[in-house]
Amino acid sequence: MVVRLIMAPWLLLFGSMLLWKETRAAEPGPAPYNLNTIIALALERSPVITGAKASIEQSRGQRMTAGAYPNPSVTGSAGRGSIRDPSTGVSITERTVTVEQPLEWPAKREARQRAADAGVAGATAGLEEAKLNLIAEIKVAFYQLLLAQRDADLSAQNLAMVKEVSRTATARVAAGDATKFDLMKATVEVQKATKDAARAQSAVLTARVALNTKTAGALGHAFAVEGDFEPLKQEIRLEALTERTLEDHPTLRRLSRLVDQADQTLIYEKESRMPTVSVQGQYHREAGDESVTGGLSLPIPLWYRRQGEIQTALAGKHRLQAERDRMQNELIQALTQHAQEVRTAKGQIDLFEQGLLKQAEETLRIARISFQQGAASLLEVLDAQRVHRQTLLEYAQVRMDLSVALARLERASGGML
Repeated sequence: MVVRLIMAPWLLLFGSMLLWKETRAAEPGPAPYNLNTIIALALERSPVITGAKASIEQSRGQRMTAGAYPNPSVTGSAGRGSIRDPSTGVSITERTVTVEQPLEWPAKREARQRAADAGVAGATAGLEEAKLNLIAEIKVAFYQLLLAQRDADLSAQNLAMVKEVSRTATARVAAGDATKFDLMKATVEVQKATKDAARAQSAVLTARVALNTKTAGALGHAFAVEGDFEPLKQEIRLEALTERTLEDHPTLRRLSRLVDQADQTLIYEKESRMPTVSVQGQYHREAGDESVTGGLSLPIPLWYRRQGEIQTALAGKHRLQAERDRMQNELIQALTQHAQEVRTAKGQIDLFEQGLLKQAEETLRIARISFQQGAASLLEVLDAQRVHRQTLLEYAQVRMDLSVALARLERASGGML
């Protein structure tokens, strides 16, 4: 009776732990993420997007600075003074107040404001460019993870089939219908399949980390994805795509705004050769005298007329123009390359779907039935199994190639196809 009383709390605790484990095992895992959800998380949390938004705010601050008027300056002095020669006994607090207001040349101010406006437009286009690049990177990482998962599934299926063949070989050896050498080949094949399955699982982990990194860790450590590869929904018309790209690609718009900003900076430097006039007003009171005067302050550009600044601004403009032209050529090249990749991948997919997949599956089915009936050797079954798995993996690889090519074609064209 005493033993029962002592053991009862421990049995109750052990039963509670088992019930908790069963409840945790029965709880559903986190909902899998689809591609659109992952893209939304990346756009929300990526430091690349945060930096692009900060650039816009910085440009807006610079535009505010460009629109500000120069502040006036006030100078004052005071002190005790008296008339000494001839002495009259007059003694007062002498004081001087000077007010100076710079008057900026209107063309110079206008050029500075236009340069700031172009900077804001360029930063806005830069945000669109950052989003475009990030979306393309997310899609590529997502499709690579899908391929890794497909490889892992095929490796697991291959391991199960090879184990089944190994069991059949063991039974045939025991019945005297096969040699021990066949069993050794089956055992080696099981070891290879186990190694491939481990490699595939490692590739899945690597692809998961890569995708999670693109989202700045928003997916967490234990996440799942759902979705499929992207099919080709319409024919790629390269000429229309190129025309649209050259007109509205965010990268070209950003570089064009930078060229405009450099052009206005050049105008600003040229207009800065006109000196800034300052209007002055002064009140002066001293012993025996009181005056109110006004005047102008005008620097004379006699020795130096901003030749260095003008040359620097002109060189900066030419550099940005060359960068824009280079980017145009690279985008045209990328469009041609990725469009051809799309066509090539689509043609290979058609070959798989029109015959290769069915042939590999039928060959494996016949080989397994023949092996079970003793009409085929173990080597023939293993070869058929290897060809079938390789065919399915190559089919998945080609589908991923098409999806990646479409994602990169979207990035090169500046938007959805």
